[in-house]
Amino acid sequence: MKHLLIILSFLLLSSPLFGQSFVSVGNSGTILTSSDGNSWTERTSGTSKYLRGVTSGNGLFVTVGFLGTILTSPDGITWTERTSGIFRNLYGVTYGNGLFVTVGWNGTILTSSDGITWTERTFGTPIELYEVTYGNGLFVTVGESGTILTSPDGITWTERTSGTPKELYGVTYGNGLFVTVGFFGTILTSPDGITWTERTSGTWVYLRGVTSGNELFVTVGESGTILTSPYGNSWTKRTSGTSKYLRGVTYSQ
Repeated sequence: MKHLLIILSFLLLSSPLFGQSFVSVGNSGTILTSSDGNSWTERTSGTSKYLRGVTSGNGLFVTVGFLGTILTSPDGITWTERTSGIFRNLYGVTYGNGLFVTVGWNGTILTSSDGITWTERTFGTPIELYEVTYGNGLFVTVGESGTILTSPDGITWTERTSGTPKELYGVTYGNGLFVTVGFFGTILTSPDGITWTERTSGTWVYLRGVTSGNELFVTVGESGTILTSPYGNSWTKRTSGTSKYLRGVTYSQ
């Protein structure tokens, strides 16, 4: 079955688990797992810190959060804290090309091939980095003041011209296109992660999360906002049935 999962601001961030199930993370070290997305079981994380991002790759789940927190698990149930070597907040994490990459406060970028040993990378920007994705052989991270950085290997990063000074909160890749969303309804697209084009969203609310699946882009945000687009260039507002803040969205097939 194909599922679209939207997370409210008071709930959690989720990622597909191996074996067609989910893991979700959030405030106070909360970790939940589910085999069907309906019934959830709380797991022991061993931390009380805010967990902000979660991903899976190479047979491992990795979640990151405040004060440099990194936890890993082979099954989503038993979690082990890893040494990040930093005490800065981590916001986003992804996996691609055999590498985990996490980003965060003050331009923080860490990489790991196994999720256990992490190395800090230097870009030299004090800008907050909120999210990171991988697609078409490229890592792309986005952040405050319209910051977009790209890297083919997670080690060497290049700043790209976004054409906007607005905060960018979410980024995804699908259908041969990178899409990033953010402050005041900002939506930018790029076929290569290098050249970006601003699109008309039709809204002024903050857009916080974006995903791609089933040949459709979906972004969510403030006041229950949901927008969809098949190609990323033209967006349609959908009825969510809620006025609550939507912070994350993902797709699982």
